[in-house]
Amino acid sequence: MFGPDICGPGTKKVHVIINYKGTNYLTKKNIRCKDDEYTHVYTLIINPDNTYVVKIDNKEEEKGSLEEDWDILPAKKIKDPEAKKPEDHDERETIPDPEDSKPDTWDVPQHIPDADAKKPEDWDDEMDGVWEAPQIENPDYKGEWKAKDIPNPAYKGKWIHPEIDNPAYTAEPNLYLFKDIGAIGIDVWQVKSGSIFDNILITDDLEEASKHAEDTWGATKDAEKKAKESADEADRKKAEEESKKNDAEKKDDDDEVDEAEAGGDHEEHEHEHEHDDHEGHDEL
Repeated sequence: MFGPDICGPGTKKVHVIINYKGTNYLTKKNIRCKDDEYTHVYTLIINPDNTYVVKIDNKEEEKGSLEEDWDILPAKKIKDPEAKKPEDHDERETIPDPEDSKPDTWDVPQHIPDADAKKPEDWDDEMDGVWEAPQIENPDYKGEWKAKDIPNPAYKGKWIHPEIDNPAYTAEPNLYLFKDIGAIGIDVWQVKSGSIFDNILITDDLEEASKHAEDTWGATKDAEKKAKESADEADRKKAEEESKKNDAEKKDDDDEVDEAEAGGDHEEHEHEHEHDDHEGHDEL
């Protein structure tokens, strides 16, 4: 299986799955695919020397060895089961200085009574017990003493487990070989429509593959980008116009509400004015 896999924000990779003796093996490398909205061409080259190349848009993205980048065959080397780290192999780079000693003034309590604290005036020793000043952090407290480290004179470095040839390993010069390709299948699992697959080619001619990519994808990629940019600009203008229209409608509605409220205030004011005149006449 070969091709891009985009699933959520975490998976954006190119799958290269090799089938060997009925078992599928995934590549150990993380090959990132394109995740934009444009068309891309993916190319897998498997060479007779068991090397491979992955191209995206006719540019090399990854290469390596089928034997090293897939766990198809047992490892060439394994750790020697008979080997053990010598007891005197010291892996500590530093050790505590045996000549270092703790200062006499080191041991002080972590907390001490607050010298600025005062016994409350309403404190009753018989009712409340003997008053004690609250504890505060001791500024002289330095924690647990440890001797300073010095280079370990017996340090021998990190012990490396010796390896031996793996008796289960047998070289396979034909990992690259697929004797029969009877059909092509497309594995599609998507939640958003719009994916198009075309121009699929299987060939043993690298120049033909490269030319085919340029004659198909290469011939349309610039026009596709230009068309998408034009569509995006049209969508932007449409959204901007709709936003302006909505803002204008909202302003008209607000103006109508303001006029209605202003009219109500005017009527109420006239009513109050007439009522005031009437009360003045009564008083006269």
